[in-house]
This record gives sequence, C-alpha cells and structure tokens, in this order.
Amino acid sequence: MRTQRMISAAAVALAVVLSTAGCVANANSNANTDAQGADQTLTIAYSEGGKTLDPAEANDGTSDTLVVAAYDQLVTYGTKEVDGKRVSDTATIAPMLATEWEVDDTDTVYTFTLRDDVSFQSGKKLTADDVVRSFEHIEASASASFLYGMAGISTVEATDEHTVVVTLTAPNHLFLQILPMYSFSILDMDLVEKNGGAEWLATNTAGTGPYVIDSWDPASAAKLSRNEDYWGEAPALGTVNLKFITDPSNRLQLLKKGSVDAALEVAPKDLEGLEGDGVVVDSRPSNKILYFAMNNAIAPFDDPKVREAITYAIPYDKLIDDVMKGQASPMRSSVASSTPGFTEQGNEAEYDLDKARTLLAEAGYPDGFTFDFTLGSGFSDWNDDAVLIQSELAKIGVTMNITNMARAQFLEALAGKQVQAYISRWTSFVNDPGYHLGLLMTSDGTSNYMNYSNARVDQLWKEAASEPDAEVRNEKYGEMQELISEEAPWAYLYEYNIAVAHDEGLEGYTSYPDGLIRFFQLSKSE
Repeated sequence: MRTQRMISAAAVALAVVLSTAGCVANANSNANTDAQGADQTLTIAYSEGGKTLDPAEANDGTSDTLVVAAYDQLVTYGTKEVDGKRVSDTATIAPMLATEWEVDDTDTVYTFTLRDDVSFQSGKKLTADDVVRSFEHIEASASASFLYGMAGISTVEATDEHTVVVTLTAPNHLFLQILPMYSFSILDMDLVEKNGGAEWLATNTAGTGPYVIDSWDPASAAKLSRNEDYWGEAPALGTVNLKFITDPSNRLQLLKKGSVDAALEVAPKDLEGLEGDGVVVDSRPSNKILYFAMNNAIAPFDDPKVREAITYAIPYDKLIDDVMKGQASPMRSSVASSTPGFTEQGNEAEYDLDKARTLLAEAGYPDGFTFDFTLGSGFSDWNDDAVLIQSELAKIGVTMNITNMARAQFLEALAGKQVQAYISRWTSFVNDPGYHLGLLMTSDGTSNYMNYSNARVDQLWKEAASEPDAEVRNEKYGEMQELISEEAPWAYLYEYNIAVAHDEGLEGYTSYPDGLIRFFQLSKSE
C-alpha cells in the first residue's frame, strides 16, 4: 500500500507544526485570519443568483460558489504562487475531510482515513457512513453522475467509523483530480432524508463547510455567515453578502461607489481605465474558452468541409481586440493552451475569406446557405461576437439568422441537441484533457450538444483514462485534439482572462480553474 498525502513536503511540515502548537491543520487555512476579522463583511456583486444548493446538481457559477462555501470534500487542491499571485495547484491533492489515504498495488483500491473532529452544521458528527451515502447521492444525481462514472468508481464502503474504501473499475488518473470538485461534497444525509431528500436539498444545505447560508433569494441576494463551529481555521470574513445584478454596468457602478467590495462579469470595455481610485483589476489567463459550435447532425453542418469553411470566416483578431479589449487570447485547440497535453496540431484555421469560399464551393455551396444561430443571453461579448461573425459570413454568401434566447431556455434547448449553431463557453474545473474532452467531445459526453462523434476519439479517451504514464496519456489526448481540429465541430474563438474588479483592501484572492471565489481565503485590510 502507498500512503498518499499532500505532495508539498513543506505544507505537510507546516501542518505538523500547527498540530503540535495546538492549532487545527486545515486545507482551508487562510494566512490572513486573525482577531480583527471577527466583524469583517464582504459584499460582492454577481450576474445571476444560481439555480440550486444541491452540490450534485449545481452547474452554474453562483450555485457552485454557494456550495463551496457551505460544504467540504474528502480532499482539495493545493495552492502555489505564480508571478506574485496565488493560484490553485490542481496537480497537488491535499487533505480536507480525509487526513490521509492509501492506494493498493493495483491502483484501484483507495482507503481514506477521516478526521475525527468534524461536525456538520446540524451538530451531527461526521462518519464514514455519511461519505458512503453522499457518494450514493452523487451516483443517483442527474448532473454529477457523469463525473462519478468518469472517476471510475465501482464501490464505496465504510469499514469502520472513520475509514472509507473506494474501489475503482480500473486504474484512473482522474479519480483524485475529480474528488476535490464541489460535486463530491460530503452531506449530512440523515438531515437530507429527514426533510424530504433531494427536493429539500435544492434550497437548503447539509454540509460541514466554513460558511452557513443564512438566506438565498436567486432573484436578489444571499447572505452567508461564518460557521462558528467549523472544524478548521476560522475564516477572516464574518459575513458575506451576495447581490445578484444582471446589468454589468450596474455592478460596475456599485463597485465605483463603494457599495460592493468586488464585482464579477464586468464587460471588458468597462475594465479599461477602471483601475485606480481604490479599485484593483485582477486579470489572469484561464482555461475558460469560447467556441462557435455547429451541430454535426443537422445540414449543412453535417459536412466537415462546411464546418471548416466557417472556421476560415471568423475574424479572430477582431473578437479579441475589439470585443474583448485584450482580455482574451487566441484559442488553438479543443482544450485550452494551459491544459496538460495541449496541441494545436490539426488546426490550420485563420481568417481567410477566399479559403472559406473555396471550401464552400467544394462542399457544394458556391452561393452559400442560410442557417439559424441561437444566442443565449447574459454575456455582452457573445452579442458582439455574434454580430461580427454574422457580418463576415455574409461576405461569403452565408446568412446567419440570430435568435435571442433567455439563458435558462438556451441551456434547455442545448440539452435537446437540436440547436443548429450557437456560441458557448466552457471552464474545465479539473485542468485535465480527459475531463474536458470526455464531457465535450466524446459521443456520450453530457455536454456534447453539437452531436460530434468519432469512434477513434472515443477509443483514445477510454485508453487514456486508464493509462498511468502521463507522457503516453498526453500523446493520446494530442491525437484526439488533432482529429477534432481536422473535423471542426467548433470554430475556436478565444480563451478568456478571468478578471475580478475589487476594492484595493480585499486580500487573499486565489484563482482556480473553476473560476469560483473561495470566501474563506479572503480578508479585508484595515
């Protein structure tokens, strides 16, 4: 058996020192926590109010943020400093509710030892049975069940009060990468079942996390307070207020007036010249991507040559410079450039209308064609991108009819897989090509809304999932990317910067691939 702990030896040593000193070592630790934080309040403006508080069903940024605040997982990601800024280190898996874990020689049986000092916010003590039943909830969910299968979990058993054994169907490098996700939060299932099950859990919480959700109205606001009985180090912020404001200009004005400490989803054009007068713009590259998807099952996009033609008619530089104002970078593959195993092989697309016309003629559309494009609401760059693309396509005889749709209806329409063409963005919460490509580009991927299917891509993905050698694994992911680029189910638009505009007194912000803010890491300087 091989014992697995946090990879950073320095972090482990620090945990030992803290423990010896009588403090609780905690993966949620915040170096800025001190007595002055007792009355600190953070107010932050979000673009939307979220859909659910059920960790296994959450799949929007606000819902996910609330879940991260109220729940813990067995393990979490480490952090590191890059260019003077704190970022997550998803290659390092750190203890959280589990203090340590072992994996057997087959790489399929993981034994987790739980902390013995953790209570749910209800007061009930955490036991291994709670972990088992939480995993059962995940497996039965509509959303996170796909992740459960992607992790390769076969069985989950409690061998005693503080020991959980997870057996995989086969070796799977994604297993420990997926476990820190909010979807795998550990729940007080006694409380959940006592109150009616999953329906109750959608609007209530049953976690062990650092914050209690006092109130949540998706139409207006949410209020969180520090969990005073938290098993780990107390967060610096005693209260966190979330305001849900659809209009980005209104969020910006509240920040400028000092009515909020931070604002998210600020339009790139509004970020220009914003910094100063007490406001900081923290802009960082990310693995969040934007793509133009064409439904491979609906004519004329069932022809890869037509899809390729569209990729040559996209004004990529204009999108980055004129729409995103430099708050984005070129996207050159179906995974972001910061993803391990990234390759741009197979992607030759660039803005070239003559090439686009030639490809259309070869596909049998010398005079172009007309198609329906569905534009989801909520993001100003999507609107501007769609208008620019529409204008360029008209130059090659292609008419793009834009239909606007409210975001909720848009997401519902995508799930039906009948939308002919659309723009969408994606953030891989696990910065691994297997997670990303499995969800988006395999035939059975739950987010493969454009009906892309390639048997070789599916086979490579399955082979990579159980391949222990990272170099060999990335070769397989590279071949997948090359095949995908050649068949062009997407036109690659850009990779976003994640920009958070906040008061200069806000400290401790750490960026993660999921783009979520962890409130327990934040504090405010006096």
